[in-house]
Amino acid sequence: MKLLPEGQLLRIFIGESDKYKGKPLYEWLVIKAKKDGLAGATVLRGLMGFGANCRIHTSKILRLSLDLPIVVEIVDTPEKIKEFLSCIENVVKKGLVTLEKVEFYICSSNNQNE
Repeated sequence: MKLLPEGQLLRIFIGESDKYKGKPLYEWLVIKAKKDGLAGATVLRGLMGFGANCRIHTSKILRLSLDLPIVVEIVDTPEKIKEFLSCIENVVKKGLVTLEKVEFYICSSNNQNE
């Protein structure tokens, strides 16, 4: 395991139905992060949540099940995260963005038995 310099975790809270250029917004964000060379990105689909409009989104209610909460988590150095944020500020129209300081490690063992 290798400890990397101080990192930053970017979390973007959006809805599953949010789009950008005809693509799901979460998909566009991950592809953009990869193209920009960021260390990693993950999309998490929530079972239930609410946002600024205070409307509950849940998989239990059929009509809202297509707009479940989505969290996109991206990690890298603070400098690269700041640069990425400036690229997406006009793309994420609705939602919440949070930043956290993190320590991150890279696990790169090629041995399956470890």
